[in-house]
Amino acid sequence: MAKLSMRRAVYPGTFDPVTNGHLDLIERGATMFDELIVAVASNLEKEPLFSVEERVEMIRERVGHYGSVQVDSFQGLVVDYVRSKGFGVILRGLRTISDFEYEYQMALTNRSFAEDVETVFVMPNLKYAFISSRLIKEAVALGGHVPGFVPPDVEKRLREKLLNTP
Repeated sequence: MAKLSMRRAVYPGTFDPVTNGHLDLIERGATMFDELIVAVASNLEKEPLFSVEERVEMIRERVGHYGSVQVDSFQGLVVDYVRSKGFGVILRGLRTISDFEYEYQMALTNRSFAEDVETVFVMPNLKYAFISSRLIKEAVALGGHVPGFVPPDVEKRLREKLLNTP
């Protein structure tokens, strides 16, 4: 088996929608690793508001200035995707204790499938520690404004989807 690169990481998620917290993690991941793939999961169980293509596009619009960051999509096990790229690291953010419990369980499960793939956890910037895509969607659906939580173009897309207004 070929040795996987520990200088290249995959940051997987549904990103429905991408938040400033996600973008902060991408920025920091871009400085930590030689290459970073932001991998949008095609997870229909979560019933995403945006299609995979829309989520990929929203992220690409925000990270194009990073030469070391690519945006892709995947289906199936993240460790299979990571290995298919020859990468050796999964990058994940931890906001809360409940995040830690879930991510810890997921990291150990991933390790049981692929011992050669490591998971690296990064704490969010404090100003993004409470942001979640789910809460942002709820706020917008109730007529709230979310500047500072998502980029302005993402908020516009949320309003168009949830409220049928520009």
